[in-house]
Amino acid sequence: MILPKNNRLTDEQVAELTVIVTEFGCRIQPIVGAVRTIYAIVGDERHELMINRLEGLAFVDRVDTIQSPHKLMDIKSDLASHRVKIGTVTLGEELLVMAGLCTIDPKNPNYFYETAHAVQEAGAQALRGGVWKPRTNPYAFQGDNRSLDILMEGSRRTGLPVDAEVMDEEQLRLALDAGVHVLQIGARNALNYSLLRQVGKAIAGKPTAVLLKRGMHLGTLNEFISAAEYIVNFGNPNVILCPRGTQPGLDGYRNHPDESITPLLKERTWAPVVVDPSHSVGKAAYVPACALAAVAYGADGLCIEAHVSPSHGLGDDPKQAVTPKALAELITRAKALHALRRSALPSVSAP
Repeated sequence: MILPKNNRLTDEQVAELTVIVTEFGCRIQPIVGAVRTIYAIVGDERHELMINRLEGLAFVDRVDTIQSPHKLMDIKSDLASHRVKIGTVTLGEELLVMAGLCTIDPKNPNYFYETAHAVQEAGAQALRGGVWKPRTNPYAFQGDNRSLDILMEGSRRTGLPVDAEVMDEEQLRLALDAGVHVLQIGARNALNYSLLRQVGKAIAGKPTAVLLKRGMHLGTLNEFISAAEYIVNFGNPNVILCPRGTQPGLDGYRNHPDESITPLLKERTWAPVVVDPSHSVGKAAYVPACALAAVAYGADGLCIEAHVSPSHGLGDDPKQAVTPKALAELITRAKALHALRRSALPSVSAP
């Protein structure tokens, strides 16, 4: 990792770095921050001569090497001070709550608009809304491009940023063209490295964030963090890790709730953690307890399915969407717990 003396290098200076690292089989990847740009060395950085030559350049402050498989996501990397911001919320400073429909019904857009206003009044600072849906059954509703217009209209009416899941390159292009603020990579695509690369390339240098859900069958935390590394490797560090339950499911729950991995993630990486309690438990009645447990474990935010009339929802809404009233009560308790935790417990730091 190369730290320049100035906030950013000139094109000529980057070219000079590139010439040096290329000799050792590496390449340079700029990581653009709000104030400062750092320059990752992608490849085997354990070349003493390469490091010496880089540190000898007048415009280089220092070169840090990271003995970790996650050069960018590692808590000891130079991105450790990076903060992800969604709308008005800086994750890590204020609890973020994203809420909305599992699936937007293009035939009944008012359900989304009414829900958008209701969750905003309940205290949510961002909207979630399913435009395209990965379904096990090929005959189930798979989403509709028209729902993207409804999602963005909800954003315009409320002023809130929006989150939408993308599953392929075409959906990625449509979402970015529409101005989606947070791209969601769902559990089924958490290890789709081709998609992760496409997303990373598409948002390089942009303010767009990525909500990366933990795969249903994703084994180790290293696999989860490595998936995030694929995205950040292309230059955008606005990645959020999202536990959402794993398989096999716990009897009575949709999945096996995994909100307890939050402190483990925070020991290894600087990335914020936003937990999805709705998919973890799969039943509206259990969502508040799971959400509060996530906050108690140190989550920086929650992604919750909510609907003004859950019985009229598509997809998972009839089973696991909470009402705006229940959401408001949940948010009040979650924010109080978040404030208590921040004041009473030391933050997790690297051992």
